[in-house]
Amino acid sequence: MDLSIVIVNWNTENLLRDCLQSVYSGLGSLHTEVLVVDNASSDGSCDMVRAEFPAVRLFESGENLGFAGGNNVALKQVLGRYILLLNTDTIVHGTVLQDAVTWLDAHPTVGVMGPRLLNTDGSVQPSCSAFPSLGHLAMQTMGLTRFSKWDAYRMIGWDRTTERNVDVISGAAMFVRTAAMRQVGLLDEAFFFYGEETDWCRRFAQAEWELVFAPIPEVTHFGNGSAGKLNHRRDVLMTEGTTRLHLKHGGLLAALSCFAILAAHNTSRAIFWSVLGLLHRPGAKARAQHFGKVTLDMPKAWPSKHRAAKA
Repeated sequence: MDLSIVIVNWNTENLLRDCLQSVYSGLGSLHTEVLVVDNASSDGSCDMVRAEFPAVRLFESGENLGFAGGNNVALKQVLGRYILLLNTDTIVHGTVLQDAVTWLDAHPTVGVMGPRLLNTDGSVQPSCSAFPSLGHLAMQTMGLTRFSKWDAYRMIGWDRTTERNVDVISGAAMFVRTAAMRQVGLLDEAFFFYGEETDWCRRFAQAEWELVFAPIPEVTHFGNGSAGKLNHRRDVLMTEGTTRLHLKHGGLLAALSCFAILAAHNTSRAIFWSVLGLLHRPGAKARAQHFGKVTLDMPKAWPSKHRAAKA
């Protein structure tokens, strides 16, 4: 089998339908399987898949396992030479699936490849990045990254028309060589929402597999599919995931430094937007409340023992 397409769903029935329709339209002559893991949705997603896409291998988890846990359910079952992790809030265009398999066949040292992702307006999305270093996090907190045309972390300033070795490829559309995954292992389920693909990419690199962005067109990524339902908890979970990354790959001191930087970031934003709220700036009050909630929930963002790293 050429390609196993793995999609994790949580209450995004309509997005999932559109995603699956685009996938099946783009398979061409590939020998493929499509695996959907449903993280205990309550919106009828599973009934829709069974009724409209009977060829899909559907796994119903019974609970929300998160991105890593959900994907791992399917990754244990895949049969393809390659795997595509695909978000429900994506649309696959043209021959990108066929072209990606051809490209991977021609690059046997590449363990993970990212195609070109588009925003809804057709602009190119920064779908690959560097590892989120403490230096970058500090610059972001001080607001320095917005004053530069080149953001080294998000690799803004590069038009994505050329191939490039990168540290991290977005899990929204990530092609993985199955043989490399067998060597590196599954996603680390200690990461519930953010950081799982960053950790995975770091482990592929440590195992001496290349990670490459290839300008293969094209996948549209709408963003904020399941994540949009999390409200301020999204930032809390991102803080936990980023801190866990530094704990796992840098040790306790790195994790404490990361946590302190992100705490300062959220607190400073809460103060900033509160001041603008006093000046009656439109939308400022809502932003102040958002970051205020994140700041209050910061103790929950420290990686807890019951989510200790398994990988």
